[in-house]
Amino acid sequence: MPGLLAAAEQHLRIGSPATMADAVTRSHLDDGRCVGWYGPPVPGWRVAIDAERADAPVPPALARRFGTGDFWARWTRAECCCKLADVPIALWWRRHGLTIPSDGAALWRTLRLADLVITVGYAPTPGPALPPPLLLPRSCSF
Repeated sequence: MPGLLAAAEQHLRIGSPATMADAVTRSHLDDGRCVGWYGPPVPGWRVAIDAERADAPVPPALARRFGTGDFWARWTRAECCCKLADVPIALWWRRHGLTIPSDGAALWRTLRLADLVITVGYAPTPGPALPPPLLLPRSCSF
């Protein structure tokens, strides 16, 4: 998988949502375009991407909270990790701001492609959930 991240440019496509419908995963942009990931599957890992226009203005409320330095790179990394962890961005903000914990399991790469900032991330696929314990009534006898 590090090889896929190193060659991420080869697996990303930019187009309309309709032309990206067959992508493994996608990120929709505010200007109507879509970025699709076309890398091969990696057994035991799941992939997510997030993309933003590099020249898009930072919303004032977010700029006040997180600053504007390298904002879209930090934003796409946080969004990508949220997708991989299945965590809402507002919850992520409370826990981490726009940083990525150094002890996390995700592997990611942030890159510039055309006029976009894109983060591609991988995280181990969670194991199967254990079934709930069997609860028996107190008066049950065998």
